[in-house]
Amino acid sequence: MKTDKKNGNQPKTLPMKDGAKTASTKVGAADKSDNHVEEKGHQHGGVFGKNTELIFSLICGAALGAGFGLSYVAGMPERVSLILYIIAYFFGGFFTAKEAVQTIMKGGFEIDFLMLVAAIGAAILGSWMEGALLLFLFSLGHALEHYAMSKARKSIEALTSLAPPTALVVRDGSQQEIRIEELVLGDVIVIKPNSKIPADGVVIKGEGSVNQAPITGESVPVDKSPVPDPNKDYINEKSIKPQYRVFAGTINGAAVLEVKVIKEAKDSTISRLVKMVNEAEKQKSPTQLFTDKFEKYFVPVVLVLVAALCFAFLVIDEPFSKSFYRAMAVLVAASPCALAISTPSAVLSGVARAARGGVLIKGGRPLEDLGSLNAIAFDKTGTLTEGKPQLTNVIPLNGISEEDLLVVAIAVEKLSDHPLAEAIVKGGLEKLKKQSIPEASKVKGITGRGVQAEVGGKKILIGNKALFEKDNVPVEIIKQVEDLEKGGHTSMLVKQDKDFIGILSLMDVPRKEAKNVLKELSALGIKKMIMLTGDNQQVAEAVAKQIGITDAMGNLMPEDKVKAVQKLDKSEKMVAMVGDGVNDAPAMAKSTVGIAMGAAGSDVALETADIALMGDKLESLPFAIGLSRKAKGIIKQNLWISLGVVAVLIPLTILGVTSIGPAVMAHEGSTLVVVVNALRLLAYKNNQKKTSKSGREKKA
Repeated sequence: MKTDKKNGNQPKTLPMKDGAKTASTKVGAADKSDNHVEEKGHQHGGVFGKNTELIFSLICGAALGAGFGLSYVAGMPERVSLILYIIAYFFGGFFTAKEAVQTIMKGGFEIDFLMLVAAIGAAILGSWMEGALLLFLFSLGHALEHYAMSKARKSIEALTSLAPPTALVVRDGSQQEIRIEELVLGDVIVIKPNSKIPADGVVIKGEGSVNQAPITGESVPVDKSPVPDPNKDYINEKSIKPQYRVFAGTINGAAVLEVKVIKEAKDSTISRLVKMVNEAEKQKSPTQLFTDKFEKYFVPVVLVLVAALCFAFLVIDEPFSKSFYRAMAVLVAASPCALAISTPSAVLSGVARAARGGVLIKGGRPLEDLGSLNAIAFDKTGTLTEGKPQLTNVIPLNGISEEDLLVVAIAVEKLSDHPLAEAIVKGGLEKLKKQSIPEASKVKGITGRGVQAEVGGKKILIGNKALFEKDNVPVEIIKQVEDLEKGGHTSMLVKQDKDFIGILSLMDVPRKEAKNVLKELSALGIKKMIMLTGDNQQVAEAVAKQIGITDAMGNLMPEDKVKAVQKLDKSEKMVAMVGDGVNDAPAMAKSTVGIAMGAAGSDVALETADIALMGDKLESLPFAIGLSRKAKGIIKQNLWISLGVVAVLIPLTILGVTSIGPAVMAHEGSTLVVVVNALRLLAYKNNQKKTSKSGREKKA
């Protein structure tokens, strides 16, 4: 059976790293009673390890093939084939019987049990080969689907490992390393350069930038400075300014910071992420509930009908053997052989074709759901954009040339380790080619504003408007800066002695393929495309306008993204979330289908998501959606074929029009039809045209 990321029955909680135990305790305590319940369709262990079920199925197929082949060898005793069929029964029915027994002991019924009874019925009637074939096809589909889904349950461990296991706390005038669980509110912790921050808090000493992308998704590191009053109690403060606050799991820059803890480890932002992923994954989908209900009633009804038909000789004038034969014929007719293989075969074909196209799809539910979408939510940073700032504009002022402006800017910024400085140096050198750069001296960083230095004996200041708030910046220059900022750019003024000599702007620019991909998605029927980002609304709207996003939402924390996805899911019925960072994980879990970018995506996003675009190729998304829609159509066709055959055969066998032989042939015929129909997916080609960089049109 298919697994569902919103299913309430989850496998046991994965083992945590030492430093992650607090987060797991927070979410694990409430769910402890559920942890021992294994999800139906879980991966089986055994003598061959985690692939035992698949190997058993292949042994079943080998025994079946050998038995069938030897039955045509002249002089070969029939018992040889019979022994091989019995071997096939054992290996093909082992896990089916195991699951059936477990389900019955819990008071339930499912298709697995009916398949097992049908196979036993076939054996009683002497149709060993048909029963073995039935078990082989069903066990193979089961094993392959379990195998495909086995990699999708590691999100909790990956999330909790973001926070470091220990913190360097200042107590009694000395520094000591303790576990993060031992931190108490008000503790002062020391954050060393380029290390992860262990707890949520406020900066009380030190200035520097912090990479908050793992939590908020912001594309540019955020400058941090001490709070005005270090002795104030910020624990219950609801509106702490971004420049003062830090989050557990984010990464400190080059400076040493001292942070006052305002949240215990169990209540930190990263712990809330863990909780949200858990809650989202434990919600059963309506489709899963419907399937469970169908199996619960269909199987016992068929068994009651078969049992009643065994005693038909008491009502009509016929021997018991004839009644029993009819009952077994009905059982074979009602056994969902084609139904059982129709969806797995289509899913496996679709997954295989997707893999050839650079898309990893983790099972049947996301494959089907992706084909039903008409709304997609995108994370901005690293998904629709490159994920790092780039130099976008160099505007010389007061008669200076662009080259001279860049030489001065590079000379100063190459001595800084700020990400924006690195972007200026990289972009400037690309424009200047091999021009020599003079040395700057007396370099001094001004946190939150910019940098000052001397180049060629002249004082140079490079920074934002706040750096020059006491200067009389000309109105026309201010207007140019504001126009750039309205367009989503981060702008900086360059001042040489008393003259403003230029404006530099940077931006996390859209991916080159983003605009065309969104056009293709629109052509595929995606009506609503929303961008969710931790960046400010102005930046969000600027990027959205460039690439054709229908709606943009900025200033979002992870929980805000979850709410946005929930709202979209409610209005559009089904929604996908495409992201690449840890902050996307809860929103992905709440979405109908979570889609992670490959190379640029974090381990958490990849584990949490249902679909991964390998090679970090956004242009694979239209191909995946087109393939999914084709797969969904084939699955529907297969269901109609398989259910139609059952609906026709049951009355025919009850009336005695059809015997067990034609019933088996019809079932196997329908099985062959649905499998061949499913295999058409392997030849799928994306009909949406793509334009390559050279201008040539090609197909996926």
